[in-house]
Amino acid sequence: MASAAATPVAIGSKKFTESYVLGEIAKRTLTDAGIPAEHRQGMGGTIILWEALRGGQIDVYPEYTGTIATEILKSDSNVSIDEIRESLANLGVGMTAPLGFNNTYALVMRRSEAQRLGIRTISDLQKFPDLKFGLTHEFLERQDGWRPLRQRYGLPHENIIGIDHSLGYSALTNGSIDVKDAYSTDAKIEQNDLVVLEDDLHFFPKYEAVFLFRSSTRKDAIAALRRLENTLDETRMIRLNAEAERTKDYARAADLYFNVGATSVPRVSGRSGHSEFGESFPRKLARWTLRHLQLAGFSLLLSILVGIPLGILASRGGAVGHVILGFVGVVQTIPSLALLALLVPLPFFGISIRTAIAALFLYGLLPIVRSTATGLQDIPRALRESAVALGLSSTARLWKIYLPMASRSILSGIKTSAVINIGTATLAALIGAGGLGEPIISGLNLNDHVTILEGAVPAAVLALLVQWCFDLLDRVLIPKGLRI
Repeated sequence: MASAAATPVAIGSKKFTESYVLGEIAKRTLTDAGIPAEHRQGMGGTIILWEALRGGQIDVYPEYTGTIATEILKSDSNVSIDEIRESLANLGVGMTAPLGFNNTYALVMRRSEAQRLGIRTISDLQKFPDLKFGLTHEFLERQDGWRPLRQRYGLPHENIIGIDHSLGYSALTNGSIDVKDAYSTDAKIEQNDLVVLEDDLHFFPKYEAVFLFRSSTRKDAIAALRRLENTLDETRMIRLNAEAERTKDYARAADLYFNVGATSVPRVSGRSGHSEFGESFPRKLARWTLRHLQLAGFSLLLSILVGIPLGILASRGGAVGHVILGFVGVVQTIPSLALLALLVPLPFFGISIRTAIAALFLYGLLPIVRSTATGLQDIPRALRESAVALGLSSTARLWKIYLPMASRSILSGIKTSAVINIGTATLAALIGAGGLGEPIISGLNLNDHVTILEGAVPAAVLALLVQWCFDLLDRVLIPKGLRI
C-alpha cells in the first residue's frame, strides 16, 4: 500500500499548447494535495494517449468530449455527457465533469484575406476552390475532421497539405497556405490577427475539456482532479495559452491559473512560490541528455549483440544470408515514426521507454549486420586457405583471424549505427520516452527556434562526441597492421 502511494501519478498530454498547460495544472493540483505526480509532455495524438491510458503507461490526461465521442467511442457526436461517462466506465476509464470551457475545432484565415474575398462562413469557401488548405494530420483523418466536413459543406478544394499544428500558423501568416484548422481557444488566433470562419451548418460538436483517468487511479488523486471542474472559461483558457506561448513555459502558465482566482482550487498550506516548477536549464539539459544516452546506449548494445552474429551468418551467403539482409533492409525502409506507432499497440510495449529502445534497436541493425557481413566476405581467399592449412578449428579461425581482419569494417558499422541512433532517439519524445527530443517537440509546438535549438544542438554535439569516441576505439580495437 505504501508503495502504491509513493508511485507518481503519470499525467499525459497531447502535442499542443493547451494540452501541455492542462497537464501542468493537473500536476500542480496533485502535488499541492501531497500526491506525487509526473507530467509526460507532448506524447502525441488522441489514439496514442488513449492507448497509453488503457495500457497503464499513464493514469490521467486532458481530453475533449467531442473527441471522446467520435474518435474513441466511435459514436454519434451529439451523445450526452452521462452516456459518454457510462461507456467509458465499461472500459475501465473515468471522466471528470467539464472544466468549464468548450474548445471546438474551427477553420481560420488571415483577417485581411478573408475581408478581401468576403469570406465570413465556412460555406463561403465554396466560391474559392483555389484556396490552399494546411490541415493537421489528425484533423485530416478524424471522423469529425476534414473528409466529413468537406462533404457536409460541399467544398471543392483539392490543394490540401498536412502540416504540424503550430507550424501551420507560421505558414498561414506568411501566406504559404490560406486556411487551416485551429482550436477555438488558441491564443495564436488573436496574436496573428486571424478570423474564425462561422460554422454556419453547425458541423462541429461541443469539445468540452475534461480529464480522463484510469478507474484504478488512487481515490485522493481523482478527488483532487474533480476540484478543477467548472473552474476555467474560454477567456481564461486563452489567456493561459497566451502566457505559455509568451514565456515558452507551460508550468508558468499553470502557475497563473492558481495565482489568478486562486479560490477556484484550494491551496495546501505550507507551499509557496512553487519555484520547483521553474527547473533550471542545466538541470533540464542533464535530464534530457541522460535519458537520451540511455535510449541510444541500450539500443546500440542490443544492436551489437544481435547484429554481429547475424552479420556472421549473413556473410556465409545462401538463402539464410539473403533473408537476414533482406529483413534488416526492410526494417530500415519503415519510417521511424511509423515504426514507433506500430510498436505501441503490441503487448509489453505501449507508451514506454521499452518501445523507443526496441525501435532504435531495429534501426541500428542494418549498418552493423551489413558491415560485419561485408568485412568477413572481403577477407582474401588465400588468407582463409592459410588459416585452414594451420589446422585451426572454425571457431578459432573466426575469433583469431576473421573477426580481427574484419574489425575495421565492423566498427565502422557500429559507429554509423550509434550516430543514427543519437539522431533518431529524438523521436522517442513523441511517445513520452523523453530525451533531447522533448525541447525539439516543445519548440515546434511553440514555434520557438531557441527551444528547438536547446534539443537540436546538444543532440548534434552528442553525435559528434560519440563519433570521436569511436575514432579512439579504432586505435584500441583494430589491429595495428590494419590501421597502417
